[in-house]
Order: sequence, then C-alpha cells, then structure tokens
Amino acid sequence: MLTESLSTIMTIKKQFSSFEEMLSASTVPVLVDFYATWCGPCQMMSPILEQVGTQMRNRVQVVKIDTDKYPGIASKYGIQSLPTLVLFKQGQPVERIEGAMQASQLMQHLNLLV
Repeated sequence: MLTESLSTIMTIKKQFSSFEEMLSASTVPVLVDFYATWCGPCQMMSPILEQVGTQMRNRVQVVKIDTDKYPGIASKYGIQSLPTLVLFKQGQPVERIEGAMQASQLMQHLNLLV
C-alpha cells in the first residue's frame, strides 16, 4: 500500500493511504491544484490558491498535487497542462479549470459550484 503525503494550502499535512481516501474523507468539496515546481504559472497560482483556501475554508478544501511526484494520479485524471484545478464533490471530479486566473475570478467560479 502506497502512503501519499498530501498537503493542503493551509499548510496542514495529513497522511492518507490513497488519493481516493483523502477525497472521500473530506466533508466539503476538494479543489485539487495539479502543479509542478518548474511551472511558472503554477507558482503564480500559489498565493491565489492560499487566498481562496482562506476565504472559502468552510466551503472548499484546497489540496496541491505535484504531478512530478504523483504522475499516476495526474494520468488517471487526464492532466495534460499545468496548472489544472479539478473540483471534486463526494470523491468525483465535477469541474476542471486549466491555466492561471485571478483570485476573484476563481472564487466567483467556485461560488457557483459549492
């Protein structure tokens, strides 16, 4: 069994036996940021996702997945460009957002979904 360390934007680190376990354990929708450390637009999204995670903390959980460390997860969800945000509800992907955007745009979009 592979143990993956997944961290949320709020610097809370938790251990889960699988990505799916992490999704199913969440009581709120999970916004997954698929990123890579070498990706410039991904780095630009980091403070934006922190802001979104803080302002929407009771409505959505933000999680970062490094596609270089977890290529299997990225492949399973068809991640081909970075950054890609995928919103999961009850463990299932319901929305995909590709590319960088401003915090206000992202929150407006998420407010329609959560």
